[in-house]
Amino acid sequence: MLTLTGRTLTKTVEIEPGLTLLEHAMKAGVDWNFNCSKGTCARCRCSVAAGAGLLDEPTDAEWDRLGPDELDGGFRLGCQAKVLKQGELKAVNRTYF
Repeated sequence: MLTLTGRTLTKTVEIEPGLTLLEHAMKAGVDWNFNCSKGTCARCRCSVAAGAGLLDEPTDAEWDRLGPDELDGGFRLGCQAKVLKQGELKAVNRTYF
């Protein structure tokens, strides 16, 4: 199960492997901030509170935008963080803006 917390909504949904955190949030109607969906604006920045091992490795866009300190701190870009497998996953939208 995937629990997504946007600006005002929290929803728990079934994981669909291959979709990003942002794609899950959009399908669920969670008010997740985003603008570009390419990893450059960072509005979809989120903290992964549980289940980070269910996600793919950070992309080049994430390394460029977030850097090692934020990535090590559990932050990812929702548009880049692809869910690979089932399990318990929790992500909270933590935009800079």
